Amino acid sequence: MDWDNVRVFLAVARAGQFVAAAKRLRLDHATVSRRIAALEAALGAKLLDRRTTGAALTAAGERFLSAAEEMESAFLHAQGEISGVDLELVGDVRIGAPDGFSTYYLTGALRDFCDRHPGVRLQLLPLPQLTPLARREVDVVVGLDKPEEGRFVARKLTDYTLGVYASAAYLARNGRPETVEALRRHRLIGYVAEHAFSTALDYVRELFDAAPTSFECASTVTQLEALRAGVGLCVVHDFIARRFDDLVRVLPERRAMRAYWLVTHEDTRGLGRIRALAEHLAEAVARDRGLFL
Repeated sequence: MDWDNVRVFLAVARAGQFVAAAKRLRLDHATVSRRIAALEAALGAKLLDRRTTGAALTAAGERFLSAAEEMESAFLHAQGEISGVDLELVGDVRIGAPDGFSTYYLTGALRDFCDRHPGVRLQLLPLPQLTPLARREVDVVVGLDKPEEGRFVARKLTDYTLGVYASAAYLARNGRPETVEALRRHRLIGYVAEHAFSTALDYVRELFDAAPTSFECASTVTQLEALRAGVGLCVVHDFIARRFDDLVRVLPERRAMRAYWLVTHEDTRGLGRIRALAEHLAEAVARDRGLFL
């Protein structure tokens, strides 16, 4: 059985689409289809149903998926053992992280890594959940929660604090709230609830004392831009707010603390490029911990 065909099958099974899998593997659609057909012929069973909406696993495909993932785990373990002695790191590393952390910290923190390992291509995605890691859609996750189950390896990067902020222009027009009750007389910026990927994001409700938000964004970066545009008050990470001279902290006694966790998968953490990236990020955050608290 050709491992490359199994690898293509896993990509299609996880993406649910031939086109998406082809993009992930950097192959053309015809090659992906041909490899799946070759695998099905070798096994004597149909593994995938082609549909207009994508691809679905057949009963045989569901059974083979488990075996394919075991093969993948063994291959990655062997690859990690070998790559551990390589001096030059090459290949892709996909990092899933919250957009605020990526935009206002991670991009700068990775500069030295890029200089040191030019053969590694880094890809940042706004996917700070563990499901993409379990599906091998990302290699490293910076998340807001420590995983309680699954084949993950987690380490705490740092705690960080958040507070309530307004733009100087907004306060000049609308006055400064001096009490928690006064928040209800202001326009409040928050998350779109159904897009809040973690219960750790309940800091908006916590710091606003359950006062209703009337301007909601699914992105931290967009919330910040709305804040700076004078739309209203917003809960902001302190390490982000410090970057902007036009932001003013209000109700300074109100503060929330959360944590960032660095999570890798048991099967891939031994790969040289992933191990090096995880170590670099942990060291960078440890050095810069004062920024977060």
